[in-house]
Amino acid sequence: MNPALHTEHLTASKLSIGYSHRGQATCVAKALNLALKAGEFICLLGPNGAGKSTLIRTLAGMQAPLSGSLNLQDQTFHSIPPRQRARLISVVLTEALPIGMMDAYSLVALGRHPYSGWLGGLDQTDKERIAWAFKAVGAEGLEGRQIAELSDGERQKVSIARALAQEAQVMLLDEPTAFLDLPRRVELMSILRNLAHREQMGLLLSTHDLDLALRFADRLWIITTDGKLIQGYPEELAMSGELAAIFANENLDWDAERGSFRAHPNPCLKAHIQGDSIHVLWTRRALERLGFGIATPGEKSALRIQVVDMDEHVEWSVDRNGKQATHTSIGQLIDWIRGEDWSSKN
Repeated sequence: MNPALHTEHLTASKLSIGYSHRGQATCVAKALNLALKAGEFICLLGPNGAGKSTLIRTLAGMQAPLSGSLNLQDQTFHSIPPRQRARLISVVLTEALPIGMMDAYSLVALGRHPYSGWLGGLDQTDKERIAWAFKAVGAEGLEGRQIAELSDGERQKVSIARALAQEAQVMLLDEPTAFLDLPRRVELMSILRNLAHREQMGLLLSTHDLDLALRFADRLWIITTDGKLIQGYPEELAMSGELAAIFANENLDWDAERGSFRAHPNPCLKAHIQGDSIHVLWTRRALERLGFGIATPGEKSALRIQVVDMDEHVEWSVDRNGKQATHTSIGQLIDWIRGEDWSSKN
């Protein structure tokens, strides 16, 4: 057993969060009890407007809670002086970085401010931590580049390196993958999870990407539209039906077998698929995209497909009410299906 996993870096009890406007408080979530532990990577999910960013900003001390208690490293959060707090918790927001004439090294060096002050120079310890931060996020070689010249993915890495330079054991990130392409999102999620585990940090990341959260998070926090916080391991929330209850709607179904949502197919026609290679999975996905349902054994269908792995190539043998054809690529199969008149019973 790893005793560090029981260390709670950040905790909240009966926390109510929201915002005030013209003296009127609006509560978006209440009675939240939560703990961010050492070595834990948590993804925060929820529908738009549920309060994900509000929770991140409240836990970061950027806005006051409406009620309840918040503790950081066993200390009352707001009793900790700002300079000391900056050594304990770091934040990465989606807000634009200062670009101007600043280079990446200068931005990451700002993470050493809690230790050196605005006018303090960088000593050897500072420089070693900055170098480590660049390496930790795979941003070596960007040090001398101007922020304005960096890609979105590179800027996000540099932002996280700046937070790592603070040496804080808690990092809160608000939608860090929002403007990244899929390969960069996957890369960043992997980097963050590995950092949490390797450095025994507590990382909380808000995201809309359910698929990546299910793949990378140690636990999920989900804020519902009625202001509740549901917590659990990704697998237990998927199997219990919690994800379906929160996110499914008239246009989406939760597919428990695949661990993802899919559009309601409302198929008029069904197809049988036989075979045991990975090509069967992608054939099934292609058929569903084209509007077919997948028939169960014994169920009537308009199309039968046998996927045969011939070692050197794959064949798709199809039978439509006695009309047979063979295709040697899934592209050929799709073109054939799209070219058929499915309004006809024959």
